[in-house]
Amino acid sequence: MSKSEAKFITDIEKLRELAKTRMDQGVITENYQANKDKLVELLNIAHATELICELRYKNHYYTCKEIGAKIAADEFLEHAQEERGHAEKIANRIMQLGSIPKTDPNFIINNSHAKYVECDNIKDMIRENLIAERIAVYTYRELIQYIGNDDPTTRRMLEDILATEEEHVDDIQELSDEYQVTVQ
Repeated sequence: MSKSEAKFITDIEKLRELAKTRMDQGVITENYQANKDKLVELLNIAHATELICELRYKNHYYTCKEIGAKIAADEFLEHAQEERGHAEKIANRIMQLGSIPKTDPNFIINNSHAKYVECDNIKDMIRENLIAERIAVYTYRELIQYIGNDDPTTRRMLEDILATEEEHVDDIQELSDEYQVTVQ
């Protein structure tokens, strides 16, 4: 019998008894392999980074609107909204893991991997956002590698966020072409 023909067999009664144990721990079951406390710590840092990125993009959006750079303004607003969505996904996962996301502004400022940098011209905005997006790509790849198969749900969430961050890098590089900015 091939693997695809075999049926998944488990002792349903044993599974039911296992499910009844430590029910107060939510998604953390006996076969959960990640170091939950360390993972929550790392997710809080990712959450802080996403919040800082949202704020930076919002500032750049407002500045671009003021100086009439519509294409950049629209792109920065879209990115700000996507960064907010990432922050919400991460916050929800932290809560599923039985913790509360850290929202203290001092924690966010001191633990974000990206910086909040206000800029008054397109060249600097593009450069700062490209740096921040590349930091996000590095960070998420490292987090995904750290998690491995220990927490598939968190890994998949981070893989989805990583894919969007890679799109952001492409978008910022296209903006640099649009505005004839050399990013070095």
